[in-house]
Amino acid sequence: MELYELTALELAHKLHTGEVTQQEAADTALSRIHAAQPHNNAFITVSGPAFPAADLSASPLAGVPMAYKDNICTRGTTTTCASSILGQFSPCYDATVVECLSAAGAVSLGKLNMDEFAMGSTSETSCFGPVKNPWDLTRVAGGSSGGAAAAVAHREVWYAIGSDTGGSIRQPAAYCGVTGMKPTYGTVSRYGLIAYASSLDQMGPIAPSAADCAAVLDLIQGKDPRDGTSLDIPAGRLLDSLTGDLRGKKIGLPVDCYGEGLDAEVRSAVLAAAEVLKARGAAVEEFALPVMNYVVPTYYIIAAAEASSNLSRFDGVKYGWRAEGYADLGELYTKTRTQGFGSEVKRRILLGTFVLSSGYYDAYYKKALQVKSLIKQAFDDAFTKYDLLLTPVAPTTAPKLGESLSDPLKMYLSDIYTVSVNLAGLPALSMPCGFDSKGLPIGAQLIGPALGDGMVLDAAYGYQQDTHWHRHIPQGGDLK
Repeated sequence: MELYELTALELAHKLHTGEVTQQEAADTALSRIHAAQPHNNAFITVSGPAFPAADLSASPLAGVPMAYKDNICTRGTTTTCASSILGQFSPCYDATVVECLSAAGAVSLGKLNMDEFAMGSTSETSCFGPVKNPWDLTRVAGGSSGGAAAAVAHREVWYAIGSDTGGSIRQPAAYCGVTGMKPTYGTVSRYGLIAYASSLDQMGPIAPSAADCAAVLDLIQGKDPRDGTSLDIPAGRLLDSLTGDLRGKKIGLPVDCYGEGLDAEVRSAVLAAAEVLKARGAAVEEFALPVMNYVVPTYYIIAAAEASSNLSRFDGVKYGWRAEGYADLGELYTKTRTQGFGSEVKRRILLGTFVLSSGYYDAYYKKALQVKSLIKQAFDDAFTKYDLLLTPVAPTTAPKLGESLSDPLKMYLSDIYTVSVNLAGLPALSMPCGFDSKGLPIGAQLIGPALGDGMVLDAAYGYQQDTHWHRHIPQGGDLK
């Protein structure tokens, strides 16, 4: 078996036993990055490896090549958010997740392409050009963590850290045929993540398998005094607790996620995944979750409102790119933002500013917050009956490049099965569960109750013990 065919933990084992050297692993990754980059555009910055000096056996993933989404601050390495307005911004500090992984022996190979400021569902809004799906270069990789998903799918790195505001880890993971985990809100510090919507943003891993994701989360979860929303939870227990035994577990299938608008091949693959989970001992049952009809408008009102506030810091004064030829401070702000932000970012800032304005605050933003509470309550009620929920990740497999950009509403609706998880602060995982007739990956989503991250990972781990979808790697075409 070639090195790139291994999961992150399998490669780590070979590194720890001395069967493979860190240099050999890094060389394999870099050769695949350089071969694929002209075609899939997964990276924004490629950096040389810095190998840990510590004993490799001290951490389960020490020495394994990885990368970060380019909205995660890395000291001395540019962090652009795929936006012209940040230009060559180089942070003077590391995000907490970067500190944690560096201490655990992570070997970072660079920063990954994404939708500008994480605003998009296709990774086409980047000022560095779109990310292309390694399974079909005419299609999107998903967003906003599209570079992370594409790089892991093609094994240019063995895992990556992305961010998920409304599905931005899970949806590209589904489109690219890898595993992506959005943990419970607050279990991973957001310090050093450039904010999109602070009440919804959460960082998490994209990797070949659920076990890999558990290993990464063990290293990055925990209380951080620099993030007041972070939770004081026991860390380092997820990987060791994986058994795959689903006996006694009850899994709900929300019928509202399997109706109109869902591609027939996606529905069939996800329901087949339910049968595998049933064979592992779980009881599977359909139920109604009508609140799903309100999740997309609620999400986009709240996310846009928070984005309009968070992005007000980008004014051309403190850091990043500054426009030229301005007469006063107001014109500096206007020109910098007009020229520095892309169209999708401007669209969401305008929407957010509108719903926060004095005449519309009560009608839109306040009402969206009330519906958000109802959505959370609906999920809490569901978890009194079920241990986990199983849904599709997206209504279809990866669309063609350009299709979603020409119809923003269609792009927003592609998040219909994922945004509810962020609104309710829940853990959820996307796992590969098949391919459609065009040879494109399909993802199934497991959702758990708050702090039920271990149960979500265990169910996915059990599923992957009995299936091989997560082992598939794109071959041929222009990717070597």
